[in-house]
Amino acid sequence: MINNPKAARIVAVVVIAMLVITLAASLFGCSADTKASNSVDPESGLKIVAVADLPKEAQDTLKLIDQGGPYPYSRDGVVFGNLEKILPKHDRGYYHEYTVKTPGEKDRGARRIVTGNAQERYYTDDHYKSFRRIAEDGGTS
Repeated sequence: MINNPKAARIVAVVVIAMLVITLAASLFGCSADTKASNSVDPESGLKIVAVADLPKEAQDTLKLIDQGGPYPYSRDGVVFGNLEKILPKHDRGYYHEYTVKTPGEKDRGARRIVTGNAQERYYTDDHYKSFRRIAEDGGTS
C-alpha cells in the first residue's frame, strides 16, 4: 500500500495511461509480438516465416535460388504440381521446387522450398504436408 498521497496519484496516472495505451493498441490492431510466425499470408492463408527463422540449410537454398544455381540436386528447379492443393491454385508450371539439404539424410529428405512465378516462396519441412510462406522482405512481414 502506498502511504504517500502524491506517490499514489503518480502510480494511478501511470496505470491509467498504460490501460489507455493498451486499449488504443488493441483497437488499432497493434501487437507487441511482431514475429512473422504469427502473421498469415492473406492470399494463401498460410503462416508467414522470416528467413532468419528458417534452418540454415533453407537459407542457403534461398541464396542458390537468388543466384540461379548451381543446385546440388538434379531435381532442383523442376515443376511443382501442387497436387496437395495447399498453395494457391495456378496453372501447371507456375511453381518450382528446390531441395533443402537435411543433415544426416542420404537422399533428398523432406524439406523443400517452392517458388512461384510472382516471386513468392514457400517452405515445407514435411514433404508437402504443410507449408509456410517465406516473408517477402526476408524479415518479419
